[in-house]
Amino acid sequence: MPAATLDAFLNSYAVGDDQQRTNIAAAVRQLAQAAVKVRHAINQGALGTAFARARGTNADGDVQKDLDVFADDIFLDAMRHAPVALYASEELDQPVLLDPTARIAVAIDPLDGSSNIDTNVSLGTIFSFLPLTGAPDADPAASFFQPGANQLGAGFFIYGPQLALVLSLGSGTHIFVLSTRLGTFVQAYESRIIPPRTQEFAINAANYRHWDEAVRLYIDDCLKGSEGPRERDFNMRWIASLAADCYRILIRGGVFLYPGDARRGYHQGRLRLVYEANPIAYLVEQAGGSATDAVDRILEIEPEHLHQRTPVVFGSAREVARIARYHTAPSAIGERAPLFGTRGLFRA
Repeated sequence: MPAATLDAFLNSYAVGDDQQRTNIAAAVRQLAQAAVKVRHAINQGALGTAFARARGTNADGDVQKDLDVFADDIFLDAMRHAPVALYASEELDQPVLLDPTARIAVAIDPLDGSSNIDTNVSLGTIFSFLPLTGAPDADPAASFFQPGANQLGAGFFIYGPQLALVLSLGSGTHIFVLSTRLGTFVQAYESRIIPPRTQEFAINAANYRHWDEAVRLYIDDCLKGSEGPRERDFNMRWIASLAADCYRILIRGGVFLYPGDARRGYHQGRLRLVYEANPIAYLVEQAGGSATDAVDRILEIEPEHLHQRTPVVFGSAREVARIARYHTAPSAIGERAPLFGTRGLFRA
C-alpha cells in the first residue's frame, strides 16, 4: 500500500463539520507551501539574495539575518491566505491580527538555528496552533498566554538533506518528506515512538563551567561511561538547531538539554516558551517522550509574555525523569548516593 500524502492525512483529520480542524488543515497546507519557498532560498546559499547578512536584532535581542526576515515574510504571507486570526513570531514585537473571524492562532519560529546559515547545517521552522481566546482585535497577545497543553497541534519543517515535516495534530507524531518526484509531502514515518531509555545526549558542553551543579553531575556521570555510575557508554551530539536535534531524537532516541546557566541573560534559559519549547514539547510527548524545564513539565507552564524564555530538557522519558531527580532528589539516585557524603549538590 503506498504511503499517505500530507493532503490525504489532512483530509482524514478534517473529515466532518469540525470547522476548527478544517482551519488547521488549511493552515498546514499553506505552511507546507511556504516551507518549499524557504527551502529554495536556503538552497541558493551565498549565491542567493536572502542569505546570511546580519541586519540587526529581532524583538528579543538576538542577531537577525536577512534569511530570518525573508522566512518570516514568507510564512506571514502564507497565513494571510489561511483561516488564521493571529500570527506571533520570534521576529516580531507583537502578534499580527490577520482574520478576526477565524478561531486559531499561530506561533512560529520562522528560521530556527539561523546561526548555522552560513555553515550549511540543517535549519528549521517551528510552529504551533492555539485556540483563540478573548477578542483578538482588543488583546492580540492573550491567545499566546495559554499553557502549551492547550495546543491544538504543532510541528516543524527541517531543511536538511531532505525537506521534512514533523507534525502532530493530537494523534501521534508523524513525519512527512517532500517527494520531488510527486511534488508533495509523503508520510515517511507514522506515529514515531521515542525509546524510553537512551545512551545519547545533546548539550553544548562549552558552557560546562556556567551550569548548575546538578547539570554538571549528570553530564559527568554520563561521560564516565561503563566505568562510572551509569555503567554504560554515552555518545554526545550537538547541532545547535533545535529542530535538527529534535528530529534526531525522534528517529533514534536521546535526550536534549538546554539548561539555564550563570551567564547574564541565560538564567531562565534561551529557548522561547511559546514558539519553540511548547511545540517541541507537544511533539515529543505525542511520541511517548517527555519535556521539562529540568524539573517541571513544559506544557504546564503558563506564559507571562510573548518572548518568554525557559530551560528545556526533552527526549527519552526515563532519562528526562532522571535529570529532574538530579535537581530535586539526588540522594534518591541509588548509584550516586554513596558519593553525596563528600560531593553533594548543595555543598557550600
